[in-house]
Amino acid sequence: MAASSKEALEPWQTTAPRKRSAPRRPRRTEVEARGLETEPEADTKVVLRRLQEAENDLLISTFWSSAVETISRCLTEQLGQQKPAARSLSEDFGNLHLDSPGESSVSHASSPGETLVSGICHVKCVCYGIGNFATCITARTQLAFLLLFLDKCQTPRSQCWVYDPLFSPLEISALHSLGVTVLSENEEGKRRVCGEPTVFYMLHCGTALYNNLLWSNWSVDALSRMVIIGNSFRGLEERLLTRILQKNYPYIAKILEGLKEVEFPQTPEYMDTFNDTSVHWFPTQKLEQLPRDLWTFWEEPDYQGCEDLEIIRKTTDSPAADTSLP
Repeated sequence: MAASSKEALEPWQTTAPRKRSAPRRPRRTEVEARGLETEPEADTKVVLRRLQEAENDLLISTFWSSAVETISRCLTEQLGQQKPAARSLSEDFGNLHLDSPGESSVSHASSPGETLVSGICHVKCVCYGIGNFATCITARTQLAFLLLFLDKCQTPRSQCWVYDPLFSPLEISALHSLGVTVLSENEEGKRRVCGEPTVFYMLHCGTALYNNLLWSNWSVDALSRMVIIGNSFRGLEERLLTRILQKNYPYIAKILEGLKEVEFPQTPEYMDTFNDTSVHWFPTQKLEQLPRDLWTFWEEPDYQGCEDLEIIRKTTDSPAADTSLP
């Protein structure tokens, strides 16, 4: 997570050299040392103004147009493999239109000429671990990117669910003002897509969170409807010992042959904000070619004996959360 100062990232262990060397992900303390602001938290209006400034900076960057094009290509392919009921969504994403930079506001009253698609696209979005965006520049930029992306897709803000156990009351208030849906319970990433195309926006999250998400959607039908924007799975494969990956994060280990991954573009001004980030989706054809017995293993992860677990677990006395998308 971009702004958690309470947890250190797991120490990556290297294996034998491979063809591609993934960039090192900065530790949370490093990110916050660069991104934490000195002025105190003010009020919701100040937070929204800072978000607007972050959006404006993104819109005039080469990174924004390149990143949106990358996501658009993946979504077009992912939606194109759906059954006829979702075919119109694929057609929408096929009509990519990048607007001129500089036309955005926190109110985000979108017009057709400012969107990624022609026509409304019913892709839902879930965001985990965005961090303390009121005080951390890195987290705020990541949130600004998400808001711009929702507008590009014409995805209603209410169809974006956001959660971080570290959110302050001020940040929750700001998110409500933005119109997104703030989850009240810690799902630990265990949310099911329930047959609807869903983008999971999970930058710099703990490895267990991705593993939990895969477990919750462990079927060809569910995985084929998901797009994950987050830490590179190939990077995890390269940096973790095989036995550690298979023991602690078995669903990531098992799905590596069934995914397609496209790296995010890298530019100097956003190197720390979006480094080690990829767009992942799961082609039906690849999933169907995996061994059938792979799908029979469906035990809920418990992480017993897993050192340096990177996620904040929900408290045992919390009521069970509804982890299905409405």
